[in-house]
Amino acid sequence: MTLEYWLLPAAILALIGFSAFFSGSETALTAASRARMHSLEKAGDRRAATVNALIAKRDRLIGALLIGNNLVNILASALATSIFLKLFGDSGIAVATIAMTVVVVIFAEVMPKSWALARPDGFALAVAPVVNVVVAAFAPFTSFTAFAVRSVLRLVGVHLDANQPILSGHEELRGAVELLHREGSVFRDDRYRLGGILDLHELEVSDVMIHRTKMLSINCDDPPEQIIRQILDSPYTRIPVWKDEAENIVGIVHAKDVLRFIGDREDLSRFDVMKIAAKPWFVPETTTLQDQLNAFLRRKAHIALVVDEYGEVKGLVTLEDILEEIVGEIADEHDIEVTGVQPQADGSVIVDGSVPIRDINRALDWELPDDEATTIAGLVIHEAQMIPEEKQAFTFYGKRFVVMRREKNRITQLRIRNLQT
Repeated sequence: MTLEYWLLPAAILALIGFSAFFSGSETALTAASRARMHSLEKAGDRRAATVNALIAKRDRLIGALLIGNNLVNILASALATSIFLKLFGDSGIAVATIAMTVVVVIFAEVMPKSWALARPDGFALAVAPVVNVVVAAFAPFTSFTAFAVRSVLRLVGVHLDANQPILSGHEELRGAVELLHREGSVFRDDRYRLGGILDLHELEVSDVMIHRTKMLSINCDDPPEQIIRQILDSPYTRIPVWKDEAENIVGIVHAKDVLRFIGDREDLSRFDVMKIAAKPWFVPETTTLQDQLNAFLRRKAHIALVVDEYGEVKGLVTLEDILEEIVGEIADEHDIEVTGVQPQADGSVIVDGSVPIRDINRALDWELPDDEATTIAGLVIHEAQMIPEEKQAFTFYGKRFVVMRREKNRITQLRIRNLQT
């Protein structure tokens, strides 16, 4: 047997090894935990810094690894074909095809990728320095390939943005939270808290505000004793003050300022609520909760009046309203308990029409959509495409909705039965 018959099989084995390296590296670097890599980089791990740099330019990374993988696979197949042609003649092509398919699939694809998936972080750290060199070496080929792909796709009307990520950071985090919840690593309440943080940029203040019809406000022209009694009897510490008409908010009074004024005074006739009321702060109804939370923190404020595009007051939003979107209902000894959701013995639930969908989802662990409506009554009207009559029933999202009470054009009470049991 000549030296050629020893060198060619050795070369094929080496190429299969390179193919396994490229396949495993691709899987490990795409599956590695970015959070863990950032933590290791902060701790001074240079290999983690290399992993982060490679992931940051994922298109170059994948392109280089695919080019390298296909190059070695094609070369290994060509060498194997030349050997089998000499051994089996014309039938050597079929033998080489079958043999190389089995070898490549098992040893160059399935095995290294399974190994990489079992230990993605460790595998990524181990191969990162070598992969970094490969990416740099194939950079011209990768750039040309990317240009060619985008040019061809552009001809058929598909436009790719080179800097556009496949998933947004919020989507990646939300997916990770949902996965961990299904696996039991994240409990339901923690899932809602994390989801609430991610939802802040999607919700507007109009979604969580207290509507003006439910606002507790004070007429500044009422007698001083009556105003003081209203403030002291109120469960709130900050109360809007209006003049002439309820929509004309002229100030915000703080209960502590009222108590300071009263002090040891026996004569309350000099009390003027407008002298201690703060200037009201008006915000557009389209302001996102994330922006409003940041604004509350910057201004060190706790309450704002919500206005529509015409400047009319629609309601008010507080810092507590936004925090409740993250942590759930916050109650203290002065809060009035809201009985908007009443479980029944037959398994159904009686719900007030004004209860927010998000509150129902939290309380009952449901997943009713809240992108088209804020309240449960609004959801029923949106899905029905009409204002239902009493006793009218609808089925959607795996639930049976029965209208129990209606006042004018408002649904005030619903019975909901979960059909997904």
